[in-house]
Amino acid sequence: MDHSPAGHARLILLGAVAPVVWGTTYVVTTELLPPDRPMTASLLRALPAGLLLLALTRQLPPRSWWGRFAVLALLNFAAFFPLLFLGAYRLPGGLAAVVGSAQPLVAALLLLLAFRQRTPIPRMLWAVAAVAGVSVAVFAGTVTLDALGLAAAFAGTAVMAAGVVLTRRWGLPEGMNGLAATGWQLTLGGLMIAPLVPLLDTGAFVLDLPAVLGYAWLALPGGAIAYAAWFHAGRRVPSTSLTLLIPLTPVTAAVLGWLLLDETLTGLQAAGFGLALVASLAGQLPGLPRTGLRRAGAGRGRRFRSSP
Repeated sequence: MDHSPAGHARLILLGAVAPVVWGTTYVVTTELLPPDRPMTASLLRALPAGLLLLALTRQLPPRSWWGRFAVLALLNFAAFFPLLFLGAYRLPGGLAAVVGSAQPLVAALLLLLAFRQRTPIPRMLWAVAAVAGVSVAVFAGTVTLDALGLAAAFAGTAVMAAGVVLTRRWGLPEGMNGLAATGWQLTLGGLMIAPLVPLLDTGAFVLDLPAVLGYAWLALPGGAIAYAAWFHAGRRVPSTSLTLLIPLTPVTAAVLGWLLLDETLTGLQAAGFGLALVASLAGQLPGLPRTGLRRAGAGRGRRFRSSP
């Protein structure tokens, strides 16, 4: 694996593909898909993409990995998608985006509590700046809080952060490539979501040309391509570094809403999104050199590990 700065930069750019593509979901959902069918959208985002990747790769995971893939599928899709939509439906003004942008802080806490691994302080500060930027953009308008929506948003952020951390910790089964692993996660996640469709979807299912185009966009760029890029980067870069790219999703959604839907974007909101964008990118820069850290800690008898 390429550990050079250029190699790291390429991985970050690849990882950024996913949150940018996910930022198109709002426009696609509102303009192309039938209303009140969130679980249908989730199912058709995951299952066809997973089956396509499985057909292309034709690899079975070893028996010892079925449990791990089930856990990852639950965290990354079967639990995250319903919580994401519940938070989005009940939290006006993009408040769910504020909670989602806190994902690197949640990942850092999980790493500390579960694996005793500390995240570099500069990256933590940039994570706080990203949350502040998204918060400024969202709270520039009128926001109504909803307890259930907030709980769903926080739970969704936690399960996705846990999925990122475990993706990094577990890596890949021996002999299996990343596309096959992504395919199994998407497929298992889609199968877990399927029973929720009749329980949670209330709108009429319409499959006209706009809906076909919308579901195809969610399944291919939004599912297969985005998650393959996300998991590939997630196995190779620090978890808190990868999750710092999440604010690119609301930034992309806001820009597309302004360009395509004539939504207003005030100067204060633009400044907030600009801060979130700068923080997301600056948080990818390397921290203090290890030699400097060793000198600073010489004689103290303590060594801290950075996040994986």
